Amino acid sequence: MKFIGIDIGTTSICAVVMNTQCGAIHAVTRANDCWIQSQNPWERIQDPAKIASTVRRVLDGLLDEHQQIAGIGVTGQMHGIVYVDKQGGAVSPLYTWQDTRGGLPVRGGTMSYAEQLAQATGYALAPGLGMVTHWYNLQNGLVPGEACGFCTIHDYLVMQVTGNTTPLMDPTDAASLGVFDIHANAFDQPALERAGIALRHLPQVVGSGTRAGCFREVPVYVALGDNQASYLGSVRDVESSLLVNIGTGGQVSAFTQELVAIDGLDVRPFPGRGYLLVGPLLCGGKAYAMLENFFRRTTDFFGLPAGAADLYSRMNAIDHVAVADHPGVDTRFAGTRQNPAMRGMIRDISMDNFTPQHLIAGFLEGVAAEVHQFYLMMPEAVRGAIVALVGAGNGLRRNELLCRILSGRFGHPMQIPVQREEAAIGAALTAAVGAGHFSDFQSAGRMIHYAAEDGAGGGGAQVPSTQPNQETGISS
Repeated sequence: MKFIGIDIGTTSICAVVMNTQCGAIHAVTRANDCWIQSQNPWERIQDPAKIASTVRRVLDGLLDEHQQIAGIGVTGQMHGIVYVDKQGGAVSPLYTWQDTRGGLPVRGGTMSYAEQLAQATGYALAPGLGMVTHWYNLQNGLVPGEACGFCTIHDYLVMQVTGNTTPLMDPTDAASLGVFDIHANAFDQPALERAGIALRHLPQVVGSGTRAGCFREVPVYVALGDNQASYLGSVRDVESSLLVNIGTGGQVSAFTQELVAIDGLDVRPFPGRGYLLVGPLLCGGKAYAMLENFFRRTTDFFGLPAGAADLYSRMNAIDHVAVADHPGVDTRFAGTRQNPAMRGMIRDISMDNFTPQHLIAGFLEGVAAEVHQFYLMMPEAVRGAIVALVGAGNGLRRNELLCRILSGRFGHPMQIPVQREEAAIGAALTAAVGAGHFSDFQSAGRMIHYAAEDGAGGGGAQVPSTQPNQETGISS
């Protein structure tokens, strides 16, 4: 059977057609060039109608080209919100997860809007979360008068293609907005009422794999959060894999059957059953991009002909072993969820290690150290169950050196999925589970293939470990 998966990312829109019989994937990618210019430096907004139009064209093209599609799954950038009216149309821009209005100080005080809402509800909240964005808009009269509710961009897309007038939201997305009771799998209504947030604006939460309607007579299923979709589309064994995703930001994710609360880690619903423990890197790949930009600006400053040179290729080709005595780099340049004001640092600079090569090694080791620290925060039972280290995102696909550093940190080979469209594949698998093609989400991962298969059926490693196990506890 064939299923379509759509991923509405921050910078690109990806779609796949997945054949569950042979594992073949046909992929299409379009730029998400839907940004709306703003005079406010903290505002990061996109045009939801333009996004929906792009996705419709992609879907029409795929359905014209491919016959007998059994279902359509959708995922996209979590945390952001768009307001909709009673007809299901957008009446606001998409306030993306990068929007930081919630970090602005409340008028007349020093507390931020995120901190104010956290104090009122008792939930840990940060700028960029949809409920914080909604709170800021409420306090500043920015909620459109015709708004009947809000939802994520991928929930909005499902409404647009099915003709629904009210949004349906999967728990994976609902939890990403904030003030969500993960025990009850529902928004915490008493906490929201204490803050003065009207419950009428909240979307209806439904189970993962729920059928939302049809597009051109093909069933469409309720959208999934992109973190969970990426996990589904990257790992073969949900319960024994650690997923490291490095892109613009980054995430470290592992499955747990038991609900646990750990300061510094997000606990997110997993479709069907269980949870994902997630360590969010707010900078992640942006830290390495920042270093590349520094090198480029340096050559420009001195009038050197760097121009269109591929600095990343030079950076990734350093002899990492030869520059072991590198400066220590804390890559949390964008802060953390708990402390947005935190800044990174470069330390332990000597007379010998203040070179481009040493800085490159230090930055990469800094990203790996942040990943590893999140892993060490996970319960021993979760760490002990992990037998596979899986990498996703362009920050790993395009940087073999970072893969090797991570592999050395964890003492386990890094496995890279053959297909790059992990979140879109996860969305297609969600449709397959919703259609009953797979019995549950845990069994859907058999479709995933890794680069350099070893032929043993266990998933081959693309990048071998080059450093000894540093007592991480990952099983071999």
